[in-house]
Parts: sequence; structure tokens; C-alpha cells
Amino acid sequence: MKLLRTIRLDPSDTFVFHRAAEPGEWAVCGTFAFWDTDPSTLEGKARAQFRAGFLGLETLGWSTLVQVVEATEDDRAAEVETLARQLCDHFGAPNLEQARAAAVQEVAFAASLCDHPIDTLIALHRSAQDGEIREQFRILRPHGGPKPLRAFSFLVVEDETEPGETVDLMKLAEGERK
Repeated sequence: MKLLRTIRLDPSDTFVFHRAAEPGEWAVCGTFAFWDTDPSTLEGKARAQFRAGFLGLETLGWSTLVQVVEATEDDRAAEVETLARQLCDHFGAPNLEQARAAAVQEVAFAASLCDHPIDTLIALHRSAQDGEIREQFRILRPHGGPKPLRAFSFLVVEDETEPGETVDLMKLAEGERK
């Protein structure tokens, strides 16, 4: 079985997002975090979280990239329980039973993205179109096959789509200093 874990290749997540996920957290797409938000009203870090963040389950922090990793059934069960607890504590789930049912679906969707070799990186682009939230995923693999990743490794990008906007990391960082 394979699941997603957050990964941090450089410190950019720590200033792009309100809260960055810690490296190695179990992760899901986390689009449910925006269910009651009008994406057109989001600015700055909240907008960056909407557009490109995977949700780390322990900290409820955001990560630009996730990594496909080997997992056990116990890992999956723990991920479901952690997410169910977070849904009750932070997202208004009415009870643990309903939260657990939602968590099972969210973890299953994340697992469906793992149909790639171990250590494959996945990036997300989220957008709002016609009142619906759409997700597009990019698959990043080390050039020449699996090897340890470094912050400045060369990667082959598969299934790349052209997002309609870009994020200026320097403007975001400067805005935080003011």
C-alpha cells in the first residue's frame, strides 16, 4: 500500500503558508478545508494554501509537495483516525462516526494518487471555475530514475498543466515583513 507524506525540499512553505506542515506528516489534498470559502476572496497566504497546498494531518499545516511512500494498513488506519479527530476538533464534524466516514473517503482519494513509484513527488494546482473547485496534479520524478532528492535536483515533470496565475514568493515574503 502507498500513501502520501509531506516533504519540504526548501524553506519556502514556511513563508508561503500561514502554517507549514512538518516534513513527513501524513497528507491529504485537504480541499474540504475550503468548502465554505469563496476562493475569489482569498488573498496572500490563504490564497497560496488554496491554490497549491496539501494538508498535513498532524499540524493542519500546508505543504507544496507530497511524496509517495510505502505504508502499512496500520499507517492507513492511524491516518484515518487522525483526520477524523481533526475533522471533529477543527472542521465542525458532528461526531466521530461521521468524521471517520469522511476521513476514510479522503484518505482513499489520497491513496488513489499513489499509483506511481515510491519517492515520486506530487504537486497540486487548485482553482475555482463555474462555482466548483477543480484540482490538477503534477507528477515529479527524479531525472534518470529514483535517487535521493536534494533541494536542487533536476526533475522530469509529467502531466504539467498551465495554471492561469503565478505566485510571486518574494512579494509574499515582503508582505509578511511589513
